[in-house]
Amino acid sequence: MLDLTRLRILVAVAREGSVTAAAEALHYAQPSVSHHLARLEAEVGVVLVRRAGRGILLTDAGWLLVARAEEILGQVESARAELAAHAGLRTGRVRLAAFPSALATLVPPAAARLAADHPGIELALTEAEPPEALTALRNADVDAALIFEHGEPVPGDRRHTTVTPLREEPMYVVTPADGEFAGPRGQLATFAGENWIAGCERCRTHLAALCERAGFAPRITFETDDYVAVQALVAAGLGVGVLPGLALAAHRHPGVRADRLPGDLRRVSLAVYGKPPAALPVQAFAEALSAVDTTVW
Repeated sequence: MLDLTRLRILVAVAREGSVTAAAEALHYAQPSVSHHLARLEAEVGVVLVRRAGRGILLTDAGWLLVARAEEILGQVESARAELAAHAGLRTGRVRLAAFPSALATLVPPAAARLAADHPGIELALTEAEPPEALTALRNADVDAALIFEHGEPVPGDRRHTTVTPLREEPMYVVTPADGEFAGPRGQLATFAGENWIAGCERCRTHLAALCERAGFAPRITFETDDYVAVQALVAAGLGVGVLPGLALAAHRHPGVRADRLPGDLRRVSLAVYGKPPAALPVQAFAEALSAVDTTVW
């Protein structure tokens, strides 16, 4: 019988890259982590880690067990959540990872509705971009993840993950409110000669694809994930950018103008671990999220 604590320690070592870092992350003493790893190797009968200077490296068998351990821990956490919610949702917990603009717009009214309908359910929030949110979900660090996608799926392993689309939000080109340009503001080709302000890696890839379809490569002079900073830079005349509707709903700088890009949408979805139905507290949060009036965004 594999010990869940030892599996959790092995996953932490793989994630953190060393015994010391794993011990700090789990709030364990370093000798305790080493002891559990040794006991786990004895249980499975194969070498899982090897010393490499001051650190360690996982063997092929170690990585194989890490992958299985992540699945096992995720299923155990789901079972615990379901049992905790069994008595009519009187108690329970939902740990949610969400990207910043969703945390600022969709999540607060959903959290308020959940608290009103099910006061015994605790909601814990973590800010994370989609790839990190899905990793946290797979590692059982969260129970649900709000993600966005620009056409292509978020990279990563989606085995045993259920993704439910919630809404599609429009994309906008953001320019200085008092700026003068030679062409229509709703067409990217108008800004082919301008400096561009780009966001996260996936957002930059999407921007490059949009501009390529418009016949040019964007000259990116600033990069920031902060949609407030993007608008401040645009308002200062330092460039133009592309932002989703939720980012503009969360914060709108008075010095910028936003023009919708025809045909360009960003899909927002809720991801949970395992096949439907989700744990009852997660179902309750999903219902509260679906009830949010998105027309105001």
